Amino acid sequence: MTGPFTMPHGHSHGGSSEAGHDHGDHHHHGPARYDRSFALGALLNIGFVVVEAVYGLLANSTALLADAGHNLSDVMGLLLAWGAAWLGRRIPQGRYTYGFGNASILASLLNAMILLIAVGAILLEAAYRLADPQPVAETTVMVVAVIGIVINAWTAWLFMGGQKRDINLRGAYLHMAADAAVSVGVVIAALAIRFTGWLWLDPVTSIVIALVIIAGTWGLLRDSVRLAMDAVPDGIDRAEVERYLAGLPGVEEVHDLHIWPISTTETALTAHLVRPGTDQGDGLLLELSSVLKDRFGIGHATIQVEQDGSCCRLAPPEVV
Repeated sequence: MTGPFTMPHGHSHGGSSEAGHDHGDHHHHGPARYDRSFALGALLNIGFVVVEAVYGLLANSTALLADAGHNLSDVMGLLLAWGAAWLGRRIPQGRYTYGFGNASILASLLNAMILLIAVGAILLEAAYRLADPQPVAETTVMVVAVIGIVINAWTAWLFMGGQKRDINLRGAYLHMAADAAVSVGVVIAALAIRFTGWLWLDPVTSIVIALVIIAGTWGLLRDSVRLAMDAVPDGIDRAEVERYLAGLPGVEEVHDLHIWPISTTETALTAHLVRPGTDQGDGLLLELSSVLKDRFGIGHATIQVEQDGSCCRLAPPEVV
């Protein structure tokens, strides 16, 4: 390992360089602009949860009560995601040298777990009501559910723009969109009960709501666990990144390549490049930094350049 590399920010490291660490990208232009969306979404849904729970009790509707419980878990999810976004904008300090962006991953994981716990409670209550169906005030159920359609659809729209690049925002968007669809189902069930008198439709609708929640939450849980386990984020092909690095001028070998998320919107990379007998200038690093950011979405890359890869104890692929 030879030759000091000068980082874009002017810091010098012997034999290694941190390429592409864009301090302003995630911390100031990511989830920050969704603070208003989080606040509006949380306030509207807290109010709706109260209305839905009260009228669910008055109308004796497990479907409304189930949806109220689901909406309450969504409020908790919104607050968790909002708190994680706020933490993610704090600068690195003390022992948290990567900052607090990882809180967004933990929030998405906790959000998924809360939703699945809520599903268990909904299914249990629906089972009791299915065994002993109770009369339902159909008109009240329909009016409240229509209000839910409007609120949940509008809240989902607030997060539509960011849901493709942030798992927290995607979770908020999917849950609110699912809630709107579920409320449509509640309206249909109430209409069916009015015209048929089939009281069992109310608990059956609760079961359908639970299945919808499971379907929407499973992907969120899976992706959250992967991110928490430092798996390569979706949308990044590790083999393609390795081929790109191996094809750089003078590079004979790439080893100790790691790609992992440091938040739900920012990805880090470390790699060792073996470049014997080459000029260790900054030009290659600046180009590498730009390509990793623009082509692969990796904004925090640290590259170590070595003259002789056989001297590196991390060269074997089985060594972490």
